[in-house]
Amino acid sequence: MAKLWFGPAGKPISFKGRMEKVPEFLASIGLDALEYEAVRGVRISEEKARLLGEEAEKYGVIMSLHAPYYINLASPDPSVVERSIMRIIESMKAAEWMNAYAVVIHTGYYKGHKSKEEAVKQAIQAYKKALEQLPSWVKKPDLSPEVMGKTTAIGDIDEVVMICNELGKCRPTIDWAHLYARYQGNRVKSKDDVIKVVEYFEKNLGKKAIDPLHTHFSKIEYGKGGEREHHTLSEDEYGPDWSVVCEAYKEIGINAVIISESPILEKDALLMKETCQ
Repeated sequence: MAKLWFGPAGKPISFKGRMEKVPEFLASIGLDALEYEAVRGVRISEEKARLLGEEAEKYGVIMSLHAPYYINLASPDPSVVERSIMRIIESMKAAEWMNAYAVVIHTGYYKGHKSKEEAVKQAIQAYKKALEQLPSWVKKPDLSPEVMGKTTAIGDIDEVVMICNELGKCRPTIDWAHLYARYQGNRVKSKDDVIKVVEYFEKNLGKKAIDPLHTHFSKIEYGKGGEREHHTLSEDEYGPDWSVVCEAYKEIGINAVIISESPILEKDALLMKETCQ
């Protein structure tokens, strides 16, 4: 039977205590996934990262890590690219320590390039440099470029596939809210929409890259340029509809990790789990 894991992006809003105690808390409320947010920088020590990983394993919580936001592998400034590469390496090391299987990355932006293709090509070369410079002991985590919500950002479905095909040690992060916003609400409208996206990734990247399928979910507000702001599941004026995604997962029979990026994190993770059940 297919397995779905649910959990928050970062420390739960209703939890007060040390980060390494989060897995125990999540298990106590019925959740079993955690994405460690290193979005302001990788500041966790090896000791604490290993302890977090041990606690996650003890309580059956699957781990991923979100790399810093300050990454732009397509920047025209070589120093920005070099710093971005170092942030990826730091993220991969921390992910290995905490036994995380994926490092979620915002690849970068098209700005400063003659074409989108040129920007993606530069980003791929930078990703390859990051992999070349990784210590040999970093074995478990995959790079996981995210489907992005802004139209100025590298990260439509085809670009994520292209990056992963070039890198090999790579799995996509499908943020359904981002996909919905990037295409002005014209994607993730139906169960079939979701199935087509999952099947496209499987066809082009293979089963291993989507087992489990790493995904983010929340409702989202968008404008002409795509993503504006994440919203809670109870805000009916926004989309996409979680039940559509859940029905697709069930029909496909896929193993998937669902990370809640709702403003109320674990509360909406629990709501998603309950809706699916």
